[in-house]
Amino acid sequence: MIKPNEIYTTKEARDFLKISSSTIKRFLKNGIIRAHKVGGRYRIWGKELLRLVSPKAERKAVNFYQRLKEKTKKAIEKW
Repeated sequence: MIKPNEIYTTKEARDFLKISSSTIKRFLKNGIIRAHKVGGRYRIWGKELLRLVSPKAERKAVNFYQRLKEKTKKAIEKW
């Protein structure tokens, strides 16, 4: 169980979220997961991981992908 005030490594975060190393790197690069670099390695607060898996975050992701899908459809139709 993730504790909000604990600090986790990227490997621990990957295991909890069940995502690949490339996905966690992309999340960190795009700011989807906020983290701090300590000694050249990322450290992630537990509250960040919990925020990512909350239903509110899921709704935001679904809305984002639906808008992206519509935007892509319109771009293709113009071709």
